[in-house]
Amino acid sequence: MPRKSTSTSSSYRALPLYEDDSNDSDDIMSAVRSQQEMLSKQDESLDVLGSSAARLGQISLEISEELQSQNKMLDGMGDELDDADMNLEIVTRKTQELIQKSGGCKYFSVIVVLCLVVVILFFLIVYT
Repeated sequence: MPRKSTSTSSSYRALPLYEDDSNDSDDIMSAVRSQQEMLSKQDESLDVLGSSAARLGQISLEISEELQSQNKMLDGMGDELDDADMNLEIVTRKTQELIQKSGGCKYFSVIVVLCLVVVILFFLIVYT
C-alpha cells in the first residue's frame, strides 16, 4: 500500500498525497510481464510434453502391432511343433514294431556290435 507523505517544512507548496503512482504501475506491469513469460514457458513445456506423449503413443502402437505379428508366428510354430510331435510318435511306434518283428533287442544288439567291429576293423586297416 502506498504511503502518505507528510511535510514538516514551513513552505506551503502542495505535496502529493501518495508517492509516485508510476512506480506502482511499473511493478504491476513487471509482474504481468513475468506472468506472461511464465505462461509462455509453461506452454512450451506443455507442447514438448504433448509431442512426447504422441511419440510414446505411436511407439506403443508399433509395439502392439509387432507383438500381434509375433504371436501369429508363435501360433504357427506351435501348430508345426504339434505336427512334428505327432509324426515323431508315429515313427517311434513303427520303429518299436519293427524291432519286435525282427526279433526284439537281441538281434538289434547283435547288429550294433557287428557295426562296431566293422568300424574298428576299418580303423585298423587305415592306420596300419
